Amino acid sequence: MTTTPAQEAAVERRLVLTPHPLQRVGAYALAALAEEQDPERLDAEGFERAVSELVGHAVQAALRESKAVDGFWQKVSLSFFPNSPMNHPGRRKGKAEDGRPKTDEDVRQAVRAWLRAPDAAAGTGVGCVLCGRAAAGFYGKKDVVLAESEAYRNTTPRGHEGMALCWPCLVSFYALPYGCQLTGGSSVALHTWNDRFLSQVVGRQTSRNRRLAVTGDEAHKQAEPREVVALRALRAYGERCTAGVELLVFNNNNRGQLLESYSLSQPLAEWLRRTSRLSELRRAFTVLVRAHVTANVRGMVGLARNAFREPRRIVSTGVHGLTTVMAGPDPDLAAAAEVAGLLLTFATEVMQVNEKDLAEIRATGHKIAGLWCGESGRGPLKDLRRLLRSPKQLRGWLTKQSVAWAGAQSTVGKGPLISERAYVLLFDPGQDNPGWLHRDLLLITVLEELARRGWRADDDEQPDEVLAELDAADRKFINEDEEEGQ
Repeated sequence: MTTTPAQEAAVERRLVLTPHPLQRVGAYALAALAEEQDPERLDAEGFERAVSELVGHAVQAALRESKAVDGFWQKVSLSFFPNSPMNHPGRRKGKAEDGRPKTDEDVRQAVRAWLRAPDAAAGTGVGCVLCGRAAAGFYGKKDVVLAESEAYRNTTPRGHEGMALCWPCLVSFYALPYGCQLTGGSSVALHTWNDRFLSQVVGRQTSRNRRLAVTGDEAHKQAEPREVVALRALRAYGERCTAGVELLVFNNNNRGQLLESYSLSQPLAEWLRRTSRLSELRRAFTVLVRAHVTANVRGMVGLARNAFREPRRIVSTGVHGLTTVMAGPDPDLAAAAEVAGLLLTFATEVMQVNEKDLAEIRATGHKIAGLWCGESGRGPLKDLRRLLRSPKQLRGWLTKQSVAWAGAQSTVGKGPLISERAYVLLFDPGQDNPGWLHRDLLLITVLEELARRGWRADDDEQPDEVLAELDAADRKFINEDEEEGQ
């Protein structure tokens, strides 16, 4: 069965999602320009409509200057397509081929020619390196983000014609800016193998960037730190995250080219999505965010950076927040219990702590809390927090507490203070045993039980520290109605 020219043209304009993260982001962005959620369902008419809009924005930006008030889209192009007809320094200088001075129409025609679909008859004879279909040509830095690191030359080697790409895959790279957070310098793309999530994230980003492309007004660009952009996207997603999330920071310009990658595992992405979104977790999440506030960093920024760069610090920072709440003159015991529960879910869901192991640690923590219930001062709590930094001193302290536990009449028949398994979890130096985490969990479970028993410090000693207050941006993030993100 033979195909008609119209059918062949439709195939040439059919998007395919490939293993290349930036091609995938660009494909979703192109689909969003045509008001389609699934790139692979985009028909030839929608494809042409999206490409036409993309070309129109490029032509408009080419007539502007990057430093002008309406030149942001032109400025952005330097980080994606350096030395293209859209931004080449000589695009409006010199003379045209017929010897006359260049006009605006010459600039427009040069951009249109650059972004014009190649002649299907002039094939390369090779397949697209991304999808395997017939390649339309070979493309390098001017058309495709090639950046790998600051040390990478980031150009097509001499004698090498570039990447073999089909027209739809190439257009995906042309559409990539619409799907990214744009700064004018390095750009940020959020990628995931969860296609429903990626469609939502890129669709919203494209909606924002469409306005930037039309106005070129830099005043309306996004100013949030890159990691918070990812957390905001997770908060707005109403379904379970079925894949991890990758944050790609890149720059394809001629100076300081860059590609950095930060990632969230699927369990961490889902934990952050649910924790930041659900109203019943809002009080505990607020305490966690406040615990991440420093003199120079907002709470959401601190939490987001820990999530992408050092997730284990979420636990240690959360423990600090929980201890501070409990040590205050008028502790919010309900909030403290909720924070303890939240941190324990992080341990089991993200850090993969075995439920049986957690139960062993929890039993010890609750027994220690039982010994302290008659204490009115903060001394024991401060001691335990200090001892957690020294496993050797903590072992000695637990030995003394074990003697006190054994001598207490109310503990008769309840077993030892600490089981053999709990002892191994807290102090075994083996590489497969995160003793630091288990010791943090011990403190969390002590505080959990104290909060349940209604313990309050009634001495006159002032607490060493209090949790910082959230700024307006943090409060807005935490208290945004779920409908606003839909």
